[in-house]
Amino acid sequence: MSRIAVLSDIHGNLLALEAVVADAEARGCARFLNLGDILSGPLWPAETADFLMARDWPTIAGNHERQVLTLAPDRLNATDAFTRPLLSETQLGWMAALPATLALDSLFLCHGTPANDIETFLETIEPEGIRPATDAEVVARLGARPERLTLCGHSHLPGERLLGDGRRVANPGSVGLQAFDDDHPFPHIVENGDSKARYAIVESERIAFHAVTYDHASAAAKAAREGREDWARALATGRV
Repeated sequence: MSRIAVLSDIHGNLLALEAVVADAEARGCARFLNLGDILSGPLWPAETADFLMARDWPTIAGNHERQVLTLAPDRLNATDAFTRPLLSETQLGWMAALPATLALDSLFLCHGTPANDIETFLETIEPEGIRPATDAEVVARLGARPERLTLCGHSHLPGERLLGDGRRVANPGSVGLQAFDDDHPFPHIVENGDSKARYAIVESERIAFHAVTYDHASAAAKAAREGREDWARALATGRV
């Protein structure tokens, strides 16, 4: 297997994406995979779409792609409601053509889990908050998938799990957003604790996680100009 850069949860952060691609190419990556939640964010959704459409990487849809495309305007959250009007029909068509999952060589790509784009794979969310999933929980979510390596996103938390049967699940972390709070299925907070853009490199069965410095101050300033101080703080600090 050649050296592959795995990206997820870009969220319209073009500055972070450009930095990650440059870092990955400098490390010898010629192939890229994109695990969804691509454009939604108070940043540069249309510009990010153009960047990615020109590269035509294997890409799957995340829950935000599904929400932007299928929910009525009055049901969109603030982030998706900002994003949708900025996208052209061509960009929306590109999003609509993305598969929810993808089997690729010896890899399986999903955004959340194979069955659910809003379920975390390597973490479990309970009324008390978010915690690492048990091996039994990861196995149940993986089901009968035969691939040796499954790649997922959604939680924005980089990590991997080697299961007893030799299968592995890995999350590269988020390119575009290092902290957020959510209320599904219970209120919880995710914080990576710094502003760096995250991705992973897969080579054979080895997975290396990387965190890249980029112009996060400009991204935070853009979010603030759009009235999203929550995103501005998360982009600047990696904390909620």
